[in-house]
Amino acid sequence: MTSQTPAAMASKSLQDLKQQVEGAAQDAVTAAGAAAQQVVDQATEAGQKAMDQAAKSTQESIDKTANQAAESLSGFGKKLGLLK
Repeated sequence: MTSQTPAAMASKSLQDLKQQVEGAAQDAVTAAGAAAQQVVDQATEAGQKAMDQAAKSTQESIDKTANQAAESLSGFGKKLGLLK
């Protein structure tokens, strides 16, 4: 068995520490990336829900206006005696 010098042992310890720090840093970057993607996904979903709600409200307003116009024309036609 060969014995290592104190400098060689210290160098090995520093190399191991460097690898551990690099691994931890990579894990942190991966976790941050996943969290950022989750935020983007949630914002996209919220935006889509808002657009869907706006479209629904707009369509309901159009339908309501069209029904009111039809009722007004029907009432006007009845007043003129064109409709019963």
